[in-house]
Amino acid sequence: MYLTYSLLTLVVFIVVSPYFVYQAIRYKKYVGSLRERLGYLPISFNVDGEESLWIHAVSVGEALTARALAADLKARYPRLRLFLSTTTIAGQQVARRSLQHVDAVFYFPFDWAFIVRRTLSLVKPRVFIMMETEIWPNLLRVCRKRGVKTVVINGRISSRSYPRYRLIRPFFRRVLADVDRFCMQSEESARRLIDLGADPSRVSVTGSLKFDSLGLPTASHGKPRERVLRFFRISPHRTVIVAGSTFRGEEAAVLRAFARVKSTMPGALAVLAPRQPERFGEVERLARDAGFATTRRSELPIDAEPRADVVVLDSIGELAQLYQLATAVFVGGSLVDQGGHNILEPAIFGKPVVFGPNMQNFKEIADTFLVNDAAVQVHSDRELEEALLVLVTDPVRRARLGAAARALVEANRGAKDKTLAVIADLEPPAGSGAVVRPFRLVH
Repeated sequence: MYLTYSLLTLVVFIVVSPYFVYQAIRYKKYVGSLRERLGYLPISFNVDGEESLWIHAVSVGEALTARALAADLKARYPRLRLFLSTTTIAGQQVARRSLQHVDAVFYFPFDWAFIVRRTLSLVKPRVFIMMETEIWPNLLRVCRKRGVKTVVINGRISSRSYPRYRLIRPFFRRVLADVDRFCMQSEESARRLIDLGADPSRVSVTGSLKFDSLGLPTASHGKPRERVLRFFRISPHRTVIVAGSTFRGEEAAVLRAFARVKSTMPGALAVLAPRQPERFGEVERLARDAGFATTRRSELPIDAEPRADVVVLDSIGELAQLYQLATAVFVGGSLVDQGGHNILEPAIFGKPVVFGPNMQNFKEIADTFLVNDAAVQVHSDRELEEALLVLVTDPVRRARLGAAARALVEANRGAKDKTLAVIADLEPPAGSGAVVRPFRLVH
């Protein structure tokens, strides 16, 4: 079955390779990362061949969530190096900039056994830590053969991916057997994982690390925070709509909603943060065509208030800090079928959050916010217009939503300690004694 899997991934790679070649030529993507994806890391990466802890975080969200653990892992395992890999370029940039406790960052290898073996020989992990549900069959199989402990942290099985996994359950069960422990975000995800074949004794419900990865608004976030805020010296009375992690189709809806807001509040500002960097120019043209004075974050003067109606955030890693300037926030990937994005980043600043119907990737968190009247869910462009207009004109409603959102974030912290206890079970640090009980399936 593993041979079939490897052949299928090879076929998929060949089929999609023209797209990656186009991206490399058009946007200069992937070229610089190819050697690392093939398992050829720089000589300086681990020149003394020291053993390590290896964390894999796919993209920006997972890399930022890894901050919840990095400092503690480094303190608990001083004799092991701490490495982090990402799949995406944006994730790589954020990890290099934001995770100061990590010894080195590299690109995740292609999941073919000969490449995996090459990477493992250089990284030399004692424990391989996968953020969320990154299941790579060949890598896990080789880890098992080499005695490398493996753990999934902040794991989830979404309602979208669950039926797909069930289609290949016999193979998936074999793959899951190669994972030593699973730290799942919710009981629902734990039950789904066990139904797919995971051993219940290896499954624990630890909660979402995303709550623990958020820095408090009163805390110092260092130079990156101060740098971005110096380009947005917003008057305290100015209405600001921040639309984060948007996809094609959502910006047009936000701009229509913003037009209604601006008819009531002429000085309002919209900050649009497209999820895909290659769409920065497209979104800028869209805003200009809608009749708004538009500029990019990279074109803003320092220590001045933006004079444009719309600012396109053409930078990586600054969105989370800009949420604190918002009067109201729309979190993208949710009006279109992309599964939604992280609503906790604006929530920690006590901001009212609006999102669409497609929140499959954050279902448990979204449901919790809705049940506690800590966010607004809309189901159409028209509802988005109405929701944003209400929030910017009703300070009482805005304050109530924001306070409930902030309270939820504070109340749900604690996954970090449970996750660290599971890792300590696999690789005991000096003086470790914590225990996390496995998930028990109740019929």
